Amino acid sequence: MELADVFRAAGGAYRDSHALVPQQHRVMRAIETCRTAALGGHVEQCDQCGALKISYNSCRNRHCPKCQTRAKERWLAARRAELLPVPYFHVVFTLPHGLNALAQGNPRVLYDLLFKTAAQTLLEFGHNPRWLGGEVGITLVLHTWGQNLNEHVHVHGIVSGCALSSVGDQWVRSRSGFLFPVKALAKVFRGKYLGAFKQAAAAGKLKFAGSTAPLAQPARFSAWVNTLYRHDWVVYAKRPFAGPEQVLEYLGHYTHRVAISNARLLSFSQGSVRFRWRDYAAGNKSKVMALPVDEFIRRFLLHVLPKAFVRIRHYGLLANRTRADKLARLRTLLDVPPPAPVEPETAVAFVLRVTGIDLHHCVACGKGRLILVARHAPLAQARAPPHRR
Repeated sequence: MELADVFRAAGGAYRDSHALVPQQHRVMRAIETCRTAALGGHVEQCDQCGALKISYNSCRNRHCPKCQTRAKERWLAARRAELLPVPYFHVVFTLPHGLNALAQGNPRVLYDLLFKTAAQTLLEFGHNPRWLGGEVGITLVLHTWGQNLNEHVHVHGIVSGCALSSVGDQWVRSRSGFLFPVKALAKVFRGKYLGAFKQAAAAGKLKFAGSTAPLAQPARFSAWVNTLYRHDWVVYAKRPFAGPEQVLEYLGHYTHRVAISNARLLSFSQGSVRFRWRDYAAGNKSKVMALPVDEFIRRFLLHVLPKAFVRIRHYGLLANRTRADKLARLRTLLDVPPPAPVEPETAVAFVLRVTGIDLHHCVACGKGRLILVARHAPLAQARAPPHRR
C-alpha cells in the first residue's frame, strides 16, 4: 500500500474536479509515475545465468515518500562535519491555527516570515549577555502538517548550546540543561511575526480570497490581527541532546519527512483511505483514521511547498556565507581537529551500507553479477506539462 496507489486510482478524477495550482499537479504526477516505465529505467543481465532485471527511475520529488531516504542520508553526512562537542537543543515554533486559511493562499509569504522571525528571536536571545552573549548556530526545518494531515505549521530548530563571542575570540557555553526561557521566546516571537506580517500586508504581498476575502478591508484586517496578539503562541523546547551523535539521529526524523509515509497507510477500498496516526491530545495514543479519498488527497496537497521553496535553512554560526570560517574559529577555541572530507557515495554503495543488499548481486542464481545492457528513455507523456484548468 503506497501513496502512489491512491494517486493512480483516484488522482485523475480529483484533478478533473478540483482547481489545483501547477505545483500540485507536478507533485501528483511525479508520485504516480515514480519507479514506473513512465520515467524510464535500465536493464541489467547476470553474467552467469543470463537472468534479466529491470529497474525504473525514481521521480526524486521531495514530496514523494519513496524518494527521501537517500537525500536524507546525503544531507546528514554533510552535517556530521559541522557538529561540535557541545550541547544542542531542540526548539519548536508554531503558528496559531488562525493563520491556516491565509497560509493556504499565501504559503511562500507566511512560511518565509516563520523562518525569518524564529531565527531572529533565537539570535537575539543568543546575543543577550543574560543568556549567552554571542552568536549561536541554528538549523530550522519547516513542517506544515499534523498526524491527521491537517495544517499545523511549525519549524523544528536545532540550536547550539554554545555561542561565538562578537569579536570571535572566545566561546560561551549555555547553562547546564537550559538554553532560553520558552515563555519569553514565545512573546518575542509573536511580536516579531505579527509585526512583519502587518508589514507584508501593507506592502500588498498578501492575497485575500475565499473565507479570507473580508480581511482585504484594512479595518477588518487590523481587528483580526489584534485577536492574534491576545493569545499565547506556542514555543516548545526540549532538554539538551545526550551528544552530537544523537543530534544527527534526531535530525534524520525531521529533515526529509513528507506529510505521510507509506508505512502509515493501511488500506484503500470503497473510496476510503485508512492510515495510522498518533493522537497527541490523548496521550500520544496510536489510532486509525479513515478519510474519503478526495479528503485524503486534499489534505496531502495542503502540504505541497511552493516551487523552489527552501524548507531547511541555517542561521548564525551555520549561515551559508560564513559557516566555514566561524566553525573553524570555534574548533580552534574548542581544540577540535577539522573534520575529514566527505566522500561522495553511489546509490549502490548507499543501499549496501544501509540495507546490506548488494544491488549488483544476482538473486536468481546467487552467484553472478548484474551488468548494464540497456537503458529506456522516459515515455513522452511523463514529460508532458501538468494539466491546467
